[in-house]
Amino acid sequence: MRIGHMTIEMNAEQIEKVLQGIKIPPQPQILVDIQMEQIMPNPDITQIARLIRRDVGLAGTILKVVNSPFYGIKSHITSIEQAVALLGLTSVVNIVNGISIKGSMSDAQITELTKFWDTTSDVASIAASIARKVGYHSPDEAYLLGLFHNCGIPLMMLRYPNYKDLQIRAYADPHKRITEWENEQIQTNHAVVGYYTGRAWNLPAELCQIIAEHHRVDAEYFTEESGPHQRKALTAILKTAEHLAGNHLKLGNQTEDHEWDRIHEAVLELLGLSSYDLDEMTDSLGDSGLI
Repeated sequence: MRIGHMTIEMNAEQIEKVLQGIKIPPQPQILVDIQMEQIMPNPDITQIARLIRRDVGLAGTILKVVNSPFYGIKSHITSIEQAVALLGLTSVVNIVNGISIKGSMSDAQITELTKFWDTTSDVASIAASIARKVGYHSPDEAYLLGLFHNCGIPLMMLRYPNYKDLQIRAYADPHKRITEWENEQIQTNHAVVGYYTGRAWNLPAELCQIIAEHHRVDAEYFTEESGPHQRKALTAILKTAEHLAGNHLKLGNQTEDHEWDRIHEAVLELLGLSSYDLDEMTDSLGDSGLI
């Protein structure tokens, strides 16, 4: 099947085999209720706040996010209603989506995947920050992509006991793409699984396509004239956020980001950023405790 300008060569039988034994995280009732409220002609923000108040963990996370440095709110927010109103409906749904994946796993599995959860949260926040800096029209969209770009990883870890070791070896290779390593060893990869997970969660089609391709892009992808510019820009934001969040170090145990080395000049040019801008963002993110 075609995904954007690239092809994922999987027929129905292969897809079924890939997903065999992998439980796509179901949307919990609170997410369903929030989404149902979202699609109403006039969503009731008060009702959404009531739904969030029913879950202590979700309420705590909403307050943590709204009080983070990225929103720049001087007074500490303690009201769920005020937090939801300030974050807005789209951001709230994004946060609930991320927590819902965590909630489908046991405590032991969550402990095993601590590095993964940390990176997704960091990449999401950093992607939204970059989107605002470069004038991308929807920081919320960048946040959502950052949150879900590697959503196939926990499913791969649950399915393949040696997946973490494979991931480290893939990140260590300066020439071969990470997903190529996975394809050779286990005949699928986390980007493909992430794509189908995104579809199961009813994520926007554009984001699902980027999830599928995010380890297959090269410098030419960002410089060629063909292809939708918006998708390239959003992908460039994601790749920059991955690098700044240190995915290569946290997920791959590597001090060198080989993937970034291959594409960074084209990515920064597309976003209109300089090396100085990147250093400035690194310092700012360090001060905020994200990296």
